[in-house]
Amino acid sequence: MSSSVSMARDEASEVFPRIGDRAPDFVARTTHGRLQLSSLRGHWVMLFSHPADFTPVCTSEFLAFSGAFGRFRALDCALLGLSVDSLPAHLAWIEAIRSQFGVTIPFPIIEDPSMAVARAYGMLDLTAQSSATVRTVHVIDPEGIIRAITWYPMSVGRSVTEMLRLVAALQKVAQDDVLTPEGWQPGDDTVLPAVQTQEDAAAAGPAWFMRVWQEAGS
Repeated sequence: MSSSVSMARDEASEVFPRIGDRAPDFVARTTHGRLQLSSLRGHWVMLFSHPADFTPVCTSEFLAFSGAFGRFRALDCALLGLSVDSLPAHLAWIEAIRSQFGVTIPFPIIEDPSMAVARAYGMLDLTAQSSATVRTVHVIDPEGIIRAITWYPMSVGRSVTEMLRLVAALQKVAQDDVLTPEGWQPGDDTVLPAVQTQEDAAAAGPAWFMRVWQEAGS
């Protein structure tokens, strides 16, 4: 069964979803059975693509994602892998990983032989001559909105540690209406959003006024 994407789009254009857009819904076969993306509403989702099965960089990533699976689950974040390879290829690959490394891949891997999902998310250029997807990550919030997108070339592996930090930071921002500075880790200090209105300035009090005054004079 081929993947299907419920997204109206002009096939001649390259308008892909951006941060703040609703994630295109789809139904696809996976290594865990049939999946509809919207069935995961109420949870955070990390949808990540890889160029092809049985490749060394992808295998290293899948081992790392598997090792961190419990930490993603603690963040209520579902992992979804994807490539344009077929379901039989996915199954053969994860069995090879289990046999060689003793690791069972605990998350679904989506097949996308029609490239419908890859094209809808911009993982594959509409005019690309190769079916290999780049290493994208789309972090989707419980309402189905894309909150972050990362892109890596096919030749460079991603940092799973950074992916965990990204999800934790997005959740902190969403929960507390704050900003996270460079290198933020759970438990670190955060930054308050800039004051936008006269009422906000009054509520912020003298400390905010003196800081702005000092910055303006520096």
